[in-house]
Formats: sequence, C-alpha cells, structure tokens
Amino acid sequence: MSAKVIVKDLNFSYNHQRVLSSINLTVEANSILGIMGPAKSGKTTLLRVFNRLCDLIPNIHIEGEVFLDEENILRPDIDVDKLRKRVGMVFDKPVPLPRSIFENLAFGPKLHGIKDKNRLEELVEKSLRLAILWDEVKDRLHESALKLSGGQQQRLCIARTLAMESEVILLDEPTYGLDPVSTLKIEEALQSLKRNYTIVLVSNNTWQVARTSDNVAFLLMGELVEYGSTHGVFTVPKDKRTDDYISGRFG
Repeated sequence: MSAKVIVKDLNFSYNHQRVLSSINLTVEANSILGIMGPAKSGKTTLLRVFNRLCDLIPNIHIEGEVFLDEENILRPDIDVDKLRKRVGMVFDKPVPLPRSIFENLAFGPKLHGIKDKNRLEELVEKSLRLAILWDEVKDRLHESALKLSGGQQQRLCIARTLAMESEVILLDEPTYGLDPVSTLKIEEALQSLKRNYTIVLVSNNTWQVARTSDNVAFLLMGELVEYGSTHGVFTVPKDKRTDDYISGRFG
C-alpha cells in the first residue's frame, strides 16, 4: 500500500512538558491505523496534530514533520482550513448541530460553496449510506438530529465528516459510552469506509483495535513503543510493555 500520512521525528510539548517524543510512523492509504495506550500517552494529541487542531492549544511547541500526500502539513504557511476539510475529526462524544439531520450534513458543504440542491442531496444520501445510517433516517431527514440515539448521533457525525469529502478520518474514541449494538454498527461502517478513506482510530479498547485495525501503534507516556501490523503486534509483540498492556497487566 502507498503511504497517506508519514510522521517523521515528531516532538510535541505543552507548557514545556513533553507530550510526544520522536514519533515516527506511516499511515497507509485505505487502511485503519489503531492507536492504543493508557491515559495521558499522547494518543489524542497525535490525532490533533494530523489536522492542526493542536494549533488551538496555547503554549505548544512542535518539532518534526508530518506529510499528507508528500506535503508537510506543519509548515507555517499551510492553509489550515483546506487541511481540516481533507482531514476530518470525529470526537468521542457526538455533538450534532441543533438543526435537522439534513442540515447537519449540508451545513459544511454549503460553507465551502456548494449551493446546488441536487448536489447537496446527493452528498447527504451518500454520506449517510456510507455511515450505515441512511435506512434508519431516510424518512426523517428534516427532523432534529438531537432526537437520534447516541449511536445514531455518532454515525451522523461520521457522515458529517464524509459530506465534507475528507480523505482522512480521525476518530477519537468513537464508540465511547455506546451500547454493543451501536458499537458494532460503527465498526462495520469503518470496514466499508476504508475502501475509499484512510482512517486513524484512537481507542482505549484493545479488543476494538484488534478487531478493526490493519496496523497498530502503541503509545506509552508519549513514546511510540511499538508499531506494526495488528496481527503481528497482538500475536508476537516485540516489546514486553506491549505484551503487558495487551494482556491487561497495566493500563
């Protein structure tokens, strides 16, 4: 597979405290990279670097390079708005807009200049189908998105990112607090989505990482302890700390 994102010698500090240290890894195109590790290991920070949401944090210092299709996105002159359109983020708790289901998905494309009604309808339907939500909401598109269940709201947020025609989808604990049925639907959606998108999934559930990802990165206290194929890391980990974390001896 070709590389979609390449991280080279990434260091990230906040208030002079090192959060990420010398991170080197590759995110392959049309795959799912699972990032796992205990709390305060830098998992979410790494996600935020990928679409420059880290810029919103005061008193940060970044060193190294992050390439998206061979373009260093950490350059100071990068167009951050365009970057965030290409690299979308879905947070752990769904936050639908207090609008209709349709408007939740059409809002972003409208902001970026898409006004044609037919085009917007196509985008909305396509995105909802990809997020495995269309059949559940197709007859209520003009009802408030706030009426959806938690699992449906999270899939709506994924669909909202897809409606922006992002290339990379960043997921920060997307099934946090959801029931097993909703979790399964999101995991099924991810397997379909990777055919056309590159996905980076942060999860505290090691078994979810094992089930869904193609490659896995294990972070511990800001250090990349191990990176490789999910099968390899989970069956024959190279570092004892990885084995201890997977088997529940710490974390």
